[in-house]
Amino acid sequence: MNLVFTVDPALVIQLVLAVLLPIAVGFVTTRVTAAAKKAWLLAALTLVTSVVTGLSIAVADNTAFDIGRALFLALPQFCISVAMYYGLWKPTGIAQKAQDVDGPTLVR
Repeated sequence: MNLVFTVDPALVIQLVLAVLLPIAVGFVTTRVTAAAKKAWLLAALTLVTSVVTGLSIAVADNTAFDIGRALFLALPQFCISVAMYYGLWKPTGIAQKAQDVDGPTLVR
């Protein structure tokens, strides 16, 4: 019996992005932006990062791109992002500080 433990660097990057995406949403929105808009923006960014990660893995491995896998993996990534927002970023005040930064406000 062979036991192998591998970690794909692209999936690690995807996990790190899931943790940081709520802060990115805070940078490009304002305090008065509706929570629904922020949630949709987070969902869209999660979907994009999941598809880009899946596509990059397929290109690197010279294999077929499995869009179903990429779309399916977007769901747990979104759940991680929401959990990080409510479990870490909001209670520590980091989410509020991201809203206070005078950066590029893309969504009002």
